[in-house]
Amino acid sequence: MSEAAQELRGWGRDEIARNIAHDIPDGSIVNLGIGMPELVAANIPGDREVIFHTENGLLGMGPPPEPGHEDPELINAGKQHVTAIQGAAFFHHADSFAMIRGGHIDICVLGAMQVSQHGDLANWSLGRDDAAPAVGGAMDLVAGVDTILVATKHCTRQGKPKLVRSCTYPLTGIGVVRRIYTDLAVIDVIENALEVVRLAPGIDFQYVQQRTEADLTIADGAGHDP
Repeated sequence: MSEAAQELRGWGRDEIARNIAHDIPDGSIVNLGIGMPELVAANIPGDREVIFHTENGLLGMGPPPEPGHEDPELINAGKQHVTAIQGAAFFHHADSFAMIRGGHIDICVLGAMQVSQHGDLANWSLGRDDAAPAVGGAMDLVAGVDTILVATKHCTRQGKPKLVRSCTYPLTGIGVVRRIYTDLAVIDVIENALEVVRLAPGIDFQYVQQRTEADLTIADGAGHDP
């Protein structure tokens, strides 16, 4: 198989979101970051209740609306149209951040530009002049939410590893990431190391290590997604 064909193996964006959704416990209150994390809301198993929070002031965010049924006044923090489930609550932006800073959100799913083997997260700036003006709400989320999950492609479009020994981009938080979901593997941050706990179909451990700057270990019993 050619190298180009090999690069097409692994999970797609929706499958990464599915992996995350299936790992979220019933009854959790979850905040979703912009981009790939937003796909998690549409992948929660039907027998599980998960309450989604968005920092612009909504608890009880539902999946994206059907095309043509968007409410222009109902959006998430990424300015994407959403729905609201029965019993949803709307509140002031400051109250929303009080929920985050007060430790009332169970899980947050964020994207990443880099994650270090220590669980450091860089997800808001490449350190260039055209960078975003500030880190935004992600800084509060990584400080106030105990379980931070990352959804990301394993490498950049240029093929550079996103899982590194030390982040070179401006940090969002230090030692905050608990688990990383990529197109190649599911990886835990364990005592300043990265441990592969699940591999995508057609992917072996060596293939993942070759595309990771940080050293990886593999968990006992780690296998492929069925």
